[in-house]
Amino acid sequence: MDARKLDNLSLEEYTALERTTGTKYEYHDGKVFAMAGGTLEHGLISGNAYGEIRGALREAGRDCTAINNEVKLYIDSMNKYLYPDAMAVCGPLERSKEEPNAIVNPTLIVEVLSSSTESYDRGDKFFFYRTLKTLKAYVLIAQYKPQVDLYTRTGDLWQISRVEGLSASLALAPLGISIPMLHLYEGVEWAN
Repeated sequence: MDARKLDNLSLEEYTALERTTGTKYEYHDGKVFAMAGGTLEHGLISGNAYGEIRGALREAGRDCTAINNEVKLYIDSMNKYLYPDAMAVCGPLERSKEEPNAIVNPTLIVEVLSSSTESYDRGDKFFFYRTLKTLKAYVLIAQYKPQVDLYTRTGDLWQISRVEGLSASLALAPLGISIPMLHLYEGVEWAN
């Protein structure tokens, strides 16, 4: 998240700001933060994650929809709009009443980690996401090595597991699909 911050904007001012500037902003109950640009690796991984989730859901015949990072997520209980790197919704898509271009009921949220956002993604952002009753899985994908941390909800408890290496697969049990790590990291080159 970029350091550029705007304070005390109404929801209407926030949506107008995004429309007129063509820039994505996170909205935190009146405070607005411009989204920072990402690296090539971040773009490749988030695109791969969306594509692989979409394809696996289709192949499995699941009644779920994959969503890319252009769609906002609204967290009503905290009055926040965020842009996850990818999401999936099982069942009907539910839109925010205040902003029809935002969803409110993700089953899965994916974030690609970077050095500037990792602590936010693991900390405050995960706290915000956990308030969503529909959320069953939260995936954190490392950008600089083949490693994924998967948080899975059972009741009110979250369990964490880690998948490492390009020969492994990421099993997303709440969606009934599995994704090869090699596919998540397709096109990514790491410095030695």
